Amino acid sequence: MRRLAIGDIQGCLTELTQLLGVCEFDRAHDQLWLVGDLVNRGPDSLGVLRFVRSLGDTAKVVLGNHDLHLLAVAFGSGSRQRRDGDTLDDILDAADRDDLLNWLISRPLAIAAETDLMVHAGLAPQWSVPQTLELAAEVEHQLQRDPTALFDNMYGDEPCVWSPSLKGFDRWRFVINTLTRMRYCRTDGRIDLKMKGAPGSQKAGWLPWFDITPRASAGGRVIFGHWSTLGLLDRADLLALDTGCVWGGRLTAACLDEGTRWQLDCAGHRNPG
Repeated sequence: MRRLAIGDIQGCLTELTQLLGVCEFDRAHDQLWLVGDLVNRGPDSLGVLRFVRSLGDTAKVVLGNHDLHLLAVAFGSGSRQRRDGDTLDDILDAADRDDLLNWLISRPLAIAAETDLMVHAGLAPQWSVPQTLELAAEVEHQLQRDPTALFDNMYGDEPCVWSPSLKGFDRWRFVINTLTRMRYCRTDGRIDLKMKGAPGSQKAGWLPWFDITPRASAGGRVIFGHWSTLGLLDRADLLALDTGCVWGGRLTAACLDEGTRWQLDCAGHRNPG
């Protein structure tokens, strides 16, 4: 069995199916690891959800910030509104919307196998892999127990530093922000959710989350997306796979069990300006 990891798809179904053809994906023998942001900004978010859901256990998916935005619009009490540039209406108006949304909301925030951990964005420097999985499971439990309350309290940039004493929505908000939105942090673990540029563009005193030392999750490999300006970063302990397909970049796939990498040039469906 091959494990094929793919970067942020964001509604680009045509590029996804073409890339799977290039990889010679065999749903009977291969497994897909998808780093989140299945939906939004691209032209066929509905098609992507239907296709990935149809793969059953063949597809291992973590939630990204755009996936959570869709769920917040659908399951929240109304405080989260559709935004300019969203391409979610087809999902929200679909006859099978409930099946698709119930499937999506049951996806985890973190997946681990062997020495690999997959999240959408990043990890707090203080979190080991087991702790990351435990914290993700707390949020996943709340998503199933009371999604409306969670989504109504999910948005905001505070707290911005981890403490084991955090409780309730403050704790869950920090976990969600870290796993689905973070790019940069400080050595004390303080996170920044505004800076989006490539490494080298950040403010003084801030580092990409994966360059903080010591990092409790070091020792294995973290697979993630979310950071299109970072691009493909392929090293022994990290595999960053968001190469900006929806912005006219590339969609990237990587075999996690060998060194093969594939990239497909994309038409681009959003103007970043």
